[in-house]
Amino acid sequence: MFADEAYDALVVGARCAGAATAMLMARQGMRVLVIDRGGYGTDTISTHALMRGGVLQLHRWGILPRIQEADTPSVKTTTFHYADEAITVAIKPSNGVSALYAPRRTLLDRTLVDAAVSAGAVVRHGHTLINLTHRSDGRVCGGTVLDGDRNISQVQADVVVGADGSGSSVARLAGAETLVQARHTTAVLFGYFPGIELPGYHWWFRPGIGAGAIPTNCARHCVFVAIAPERLRNCPSQHDRLALFTELLRQADPALGELVAGIEPDGPLRVFGGRCGFLRQAHGPGWALVGDAGYFKDPLTAHGITDALRDAELLADAVVDGVMAKYAAARDDLSRPLFEVTDAIAGLNWGLEQIKVLHQALNESMKREVVHLLTLGDAHAAMREEVL
Repeated sequence: MFADEAYDALVVGARCAGAATAMLMARQGMRVLVIDRGGYGTDTISTHALMRGGVLQLHRWGILPRIQEADTPSVKTTTFHYADEAITVAIKPSNGVSALYAPRRTLLDRTLVDAAVSAGAVVRHGHTLINLTHRSDGRVCGGTVLDGDRNISQVQADVVVGADGSGSSVARLAGAETLVQARHTTAVLFGYFPGIELPGYHWWFRPGIGAGAIPTNCARHCVFVAIAPERLRNCPSQHDRLALFTELLRQADPALGELVAGIEPDGPLRVFGGRCGFLRQAHGPGWALVGDAGYFKDPLTAHGITDALRDAELLADAVVDGVMAKYAAARDDLSRPLFEVTDAIAGLNWGLEQIKVLHQALNESMKREVVHLLTLGDAHAAMREEVL
């Protein structure tokens, strides 16, 4: 049991969104406690792929070298397969980013936690938030925490940050309003496969189906297929899932299906059964949401980690400045175009020409996001120069 304590911020969740938020707040002198009900360095369901905005932030934060040193493959091209047509796009070096990366979450989350601790944050795994505490005027002022030995303690905090995933306890306990609800979701089957010789990111699209092959650590590719959830519901056994997975990959691309059919994955296939995305209220009196807790969208566009890192920086800046409305405005402005185009793509009811148009809209939204992040970086550099 740990004694009752007081912090500037209590961050609930130590995955990429929570650990990055805690690191950035601690680097600006805040006293931060991070709790997570899971263990240090454990795995989680993820597409892994970082887009340019996410890599830009890891570079700027000094995190990218550790990702590179762990033999995370550098991604220099992205190839879009529209039925039998393939379009390859080179990753152009700019602003310190010369490649993209798709680290395993066991690496990325652990690296961000280590960076948060190095910055002065206190991180405790195996601890669960069971309630929020409030002042007499209703403002959140901390939380009730249960540790691994079933001991309960009270943590006082000026702000409680929910970084605890799409089923966020902080969002539920704070009564966060859902501002936008998606209409579509995909179900995803995926696994980790050795011996696949495909450089860069590869995405396959045919009406009714999407697939991808993403190079990650340990010389593995994360290979996934996305379909309508009802196509997965009648396939409960692992054997049936593997057969369905192989058949679906053949439907997405016959050559990909044949390639993967001859390779044994690392362990059983993993399943995301589908969940419609949402944009929740970003903050309230004494609380805020970051990552999937506040903004979740279908994984088919593989933009979740990048947005989580983006929002960590937006939130940390807003908390330090004491202007929470700035966080909500920036998050919502950058998120809504990405959210809308992702929802359209997740519907899987587009034609090949339409999906190209949707991808162009996605690309424009991503470019806009990078411009905003570069502006944040310039502002931070100017502030450092003033201090010096």
